[in-house]
Amino acid sequence: MKRLTINKGRSVHHGGPKLATGLALAAMLVGGVAPAATAQAQPTKGKYKGSIEEAEIEIVKERVNQLPEATRNFDKIKLPAPPKVERKVAYTFPDFRLPADRLTPSVKVLTIRAEEPTPLTGNFVKAAIGNYGTFYGRGYFHSTRNTDHAYGLDIKHVSSIQGPVDGKNSRMSETSAHLMGELYRGTGAFGATLDFGRERYNFYGYEKAANGGPVVAPESGDIKQTFNRFAVKAYAHNRDPEQQLTYDAGIGYRYWADNFAASENDVRLNAKVGYALGESSRVTVAADASFISDKDQAAPSLKTPNPLQTSRTRTFVQATPAYEFLRNNIAFSVGATLGYSSDTTTNVSKGVIYPAVRLGYTIEPEKFMVYAGLGGALQRVTRYDLSTENPWLNRGLNVADTHRGPTVYAGFTSTPARGLEFNVKATYARDRNLYFYLNNPIDPTKFDLVYDQNATGVLNIHGELLYNAAEKFRLGTRVDYNKYALKNLPLPFHRPEFQGSVFGTYNVFDKLMVGLEGYFFAASYGISYRPATAAGAARVADFYRATDPIVDLNLRADYRITPKISIFAMGNNLANRQYQRFYGYPVKGINVLGGATYTF
Repeated sequence: MKRLTINKGRSVHHGGPKLATGLALAAMLVGGVAPAATAQAQPTKGKYKGSIEEAEIEIVKERVNQLPEATRNFDKIKLPAPPKVERKVAYTFPDFRLPADRLTPSVKVLTIRAEEPTPLTGNFVKAAIGNYGTFYGRGYFHSTRNTDHAYGLDIKHVSSIQGPVDGKNSRMSETSAHLMGELYRGTGAFGATLDFGRERYNFYGYEKAANGGPVVAPESGDIKQTFNRFAVKAYAHNRDPEQQLTYDAGIGYRYWADNFAASENDVRLNAKVGYALGESSRVTVAADASFISDKDQAAPSLKTPNPLQTSRTRTFVQATPAYEFLRNNIAFSVGATLGYSSDTTTNVSKGVIYPAVRLGYTIEPEKFMVYAGLGGALQRVTRYDLSTENPWLNRGLNVADTHRGPTVYAGFTSTPARGLEFNVKATYARDRNLYFYLNNPIDPTKFDLVYDQNATGVLNIHGELLYNAAEKFRLGTRVDYNKYALKNLPLPFHRPEFQGSVFGTYNVFDKLMVGLEGYFFAASYGISYRPATAAGAARVADFYRATDPIVDLNLRADYRITPKISIFAMGNNLANRQYQRFYGYPVKGINVLGGATYTF
């Protein structure tokens, strides 16, 4: 606190800005009080004289403003609006890989994503061209992030007019469109998705004349295969996991058709509901259902040159009620999975009951956790999904749901250091109706689904490692070892024992980003057949063929020229190994593409 004293008849000298400010304020205060007092003492008009009494004025500068405590409202949970970000080129690598590689793991127990999701920053278009007459294009149109709604359209196309075998005979193309929309009301989200797709492939896995194959290569149109896809889904879920009642439900429809007049109509339902009994326990029910009506036609042969088209229905229903308990470092759940599948491919019961027990223990919070469990479930198998894994499927397929169980598993997750994640899991299951791909004896360019008539023991050891250094450097790897114990089949056809991948990105500087992807698959097995004695007759198996191990290396670089324009280049299969994921179908050698991206 500072004090300013004014005495009568005393001259004052300026001592600095602070003193001048005090004098001015004092003069205003005194000038406003003194005339009023003098006017009351002298009521007559005219000039008056007054005197300034000695006074002390205090100017307080250490004032503190205090606001009353606000009342907190716990009735509604409001999601804060995200901060607005500058639209820049998104340096991610999720959208392109030549589809002929077909490097899809057969056992999917992934928890660490190799690819970062595309950020919702607005719109962009990109295009690229490369050898083999390859064209790649993508259009991404999406609303920016907000708390009220979201919508977007994602269109992709990739095609090659030449391939690794006889030029246009191994051509391919893939086109897809994904439309989505969501509305947010309080803690609830309501949305819908719409998907279209069309793919074109050729059955180019024929043998040459020296190996009993055709003397003259077939025409591209005679070995053509196409897939048409359509899917729609509506869903609703709440976005607050702390609510007493949680829900996630959806209903959808999928349609699939190929060039052989086969089709599949699939109505799908899914729901998961949880109800909290207290702070440390809750009950949950997860349910799925699928109702398929499909049509197919067997391949013509000497006995049936014009086979009739057949149709059937396939029903799949499954539910898992469970009780969950979480307290301190222990997470425990116990329940059962009840399922029904109408498929009768092998001698297996249509109805199943499997335990659903899991115990987790956190040794060090957010650092190290171990878990183990006992379970089992039905796994829905559809032509829609099979054709994305192997596009060279035969007609007249015997598709059946897989019965996985009983299953035992154990593993751990660890984050020993900042930015480092490490997951390991071991699983042993007894599978029935587990499908394998095998070359057809009449037309080896096409693959049938074959099953072991007895249960197949499957041992899977899965590991993941991810390191992320402040979004500057990212490196990860995934490995799967699968051991199949078969009873009737001689080999696990086209299911390799080892599958591994490595991926990484490095932000060299603000305008340049580089990335890599590598794949390593063990050899898988098909069958080599002797030449047929007559047209349309079945061939005699010669011997089992092991494909070469797969080594695939891909590199990519993005360079941003302006905030809206960037260029990129990518090289696929840089090891130049024309490996065969499926016997008889070599992939392209080195293929390089270059293109540009425009963001708006």
